[in-house]
Amino acid sequence: MPFNEDITIDVSHIVKDFRIYKDKSHTFKDRVLFRKRNAYELNHVINDISFQCRRGQAIGLIGHNGCGKSTTLKLLNKILYPDSGTITMRGKISSLIELGAGFHQDMTGRENIYINASIFGLRKHEIDERLDKIIRFSELEKFIDSPVRTYSSGMYMRLAFSIAINVDADILLVDEILAVGDANFQAKCFSKLAEIKAKGTTIVIVSHSMDQIKSICDRVLWIDNGKIREDGPASKVCDHYLFAMNKAAEDRRIEEAREEGRKVLENPNHLYPFPKNAEQASNMSDRSGNMQIRFEDVRLEDMNGSLCQQFHYGDMMRLCWKISENPEKKNCFCKFEICTSENRPCTEFDSLKDCDKYFQDDHACYEISIQKLLLGSGSYYLNLILLDEKREVLDKVQHAVEFQVMVTEPLSDGLIPLKAVWDCQEDA
Repeated sequence: MPFNEDITIDVSHIVKDFRIYKDKSHTFKDRVLFRKRNAYELNHVINDISFQCRRGQAIGLIGHNGCGKSTTLKLLNKILYPDSGTITMRGKISSLIELGAGFHQDMTGRENIYINASIFGLRKHEIDERLDKIIRFSELEKFIDSPVRTYSSGMYMRLAFSIAINVDADILLVDEILAVGDANFQAKCFSKLAEIKAKGTTIVIVSHSMDQIKSICDRVLWIDNGKIREDGPASKVCDHYLFAMNKAAEDRRIEEAREEGRKVLENPNHLYPFPKNAEQASNMSDRSGNMQIRFEDVRLEDMNGSLCQQFHYGDMMRLCWKISENPEKKNCFCKFEICTSENRPCTEFDSLKDCDKYFQDDHACYEISIQKLLLGSGSYYLNLILLDEKREVLDKVQHAVEFQVMVTEPLSDGLIPLKAVWDCQEDA
């Protein structure tokens, strides 16, 4: 194949296996006397993966835990080496593979900047020139001369990221480390990633956050059991991955129900259990309130009244529910919150504010219909809140119902993609 200077990462048919020993011998004597202890099984973590990355391209690696994402990143960084196949990296590499990697616990943040930056290939005078910029970006001015063992995980991430983006690398490898940062610093990091990407840096990022992947990546590799299952545009591949993961979760739920001898509902719309017993409900970690009245029989439907948890942009979505026994006919009202998988709020519906409506009848089936679901592609949750007229919480269920939205037509990126008409008026 002819050399292409625009290709910064070239991975060709790599294979990586790990030995899983049943009872490994640790001394030479044990190996001689107890040979059977050395029996092992091969775990095929990476099985014939090939791909290329261009200069200035951001690629995301997604997949379930144990599929080989982080192993692939460690192979790219030469922490591990493939059993077969070749990896060609063209340019200086900077990486954020593990939190605190390359830091000395008893040295200060300032001293660790010099150590870490020198590992990435910078000379002392180059680090001196960048030192103030690194500290300023990390926002750790007050703690930079304290030992890093006193740092929180978020402070570790701030310092590590600040160093990695200031070494003028041609390739940046990031493995899930941004998950420990606060919301403001994460936004700052992704803004910086977009900036260095525009300057020509190749970025490879591993994350379980589809929102993060979509915000920075042009292209996504979905790795499944050591192989590339899909390679394509970020939004498309992330949607396919989310639907597959939810289908797998649903299959597991059905299988567990069958093993326990419980009745399996056909096409249930959520995985959240709504027990009839108030004591059982109050013991759930994602449920709170006094449980005097509570949600029951919550279901999500499409425009045809069928149970559904996968919608397209612009679809109608209906949430139906019942409330438990209300013998005193207390006035209560409902609030529903839609949030992303990252727990970012999207919108809220309040029956008291929206329609001045209370709920009293414990035999009725209530519903709320969203006429047009104008949300970007991704996974979302519904939080359910039931309150009395004094606004005391009767029942609050976090992440009660999960649903997915797919955008099939080209729209603007973001949480709420909006259509717009462009025009140009020439001067008279």
